Amino acid sequence: MTLRTVNAPRIASLVPSLTELLVALGLGTHLVARTGFCIHPREALRSVPKVGGTKDVNLVKLKALQPTHVLVNVDENRLDTVNALRAWGAQAPEIVVTHPGGPEDNLALVAQMLNHFGDLPGVAERATALIAALTHELAATQPAGRAPQQVLYLIWHGPWMTVARDTYISRMLERIHWQTLPEVQGGQSGAARYPVVRGDEPWLADVQQVLLSSEPCSFTEAHIDEARALCPNAKVQRVDGELLSWYGPRAVPGLRYLRELAAASDNR
Repeated sequence: MTLRTVNAPRIASLVPSLTELLVALGLGTHLVARTGFCIHPREALRSVPKVGGTKDVNLVKLKALQPTHVLVNVDENRLDTVNALRAWGAQAPEIVVTHPGGPEDNLALVAQMLNHFGDLPGVAERATALIAALTHELAATQPAGRAPQQVLYLIWHGPWMTVARDTYISRMLERIHWQTLPEVQGGQSGAARYPVVRGDEPWLADVQQVLLSSEPCSFTEAHIDEARALCPNAKVQRVDGELLSWYGPRAVPGLRYLRELAAASDNR
């Protein structure tokens, strides 16, 4: 791998998972901007300026911070934001586009950060340690030997919204042989990756577990009752959305969390 030389990068991260990854790699002191959703690790980010949300970036404020690199994600950020950054001309930063499609892609994601920033002190050592931890957890979290479960992973209410099978979340769940419904592919980007559930779909009767993600929607007890009515044959439970959807260093405890969910289900 050829590492690029970066003397003093000024990094803006527009993705919460990537912000956490940068800090884990020792790059927190190079962060000059983050979104309001970039909250982990809290102490390390306290003094890093916020530039709006993942979908509504304050480009004027971001430009004033003079980033040399801006980290984005295909799912999290809008294409028009990326195009606006490219239109800055001589002031345009290097745009680092990420798109992990499943937990195994975390290895390539860390390598991507290493390629951009690996010559900075301590980054290569931290990246190597993180890759080792991810490799261990991936090997320990396999679907083999587990009975398949049909699950509905809900991320929103009003309307209900779920995940297509080619999303990071769905592929995380597949590591324990939990197969998300509906059985659809959402494509590389766009709304089809997060289908709306109307409530009259025949496959809802086949759902064995309904998982209510802790983010981005704050589900209440009333939502749990509605989910039970939506899938009368299913067990309904809240799950940690950060552990199941954030890539980077959070995937290490995320994979362990998956195994805990599987074990709890097996013991019912």
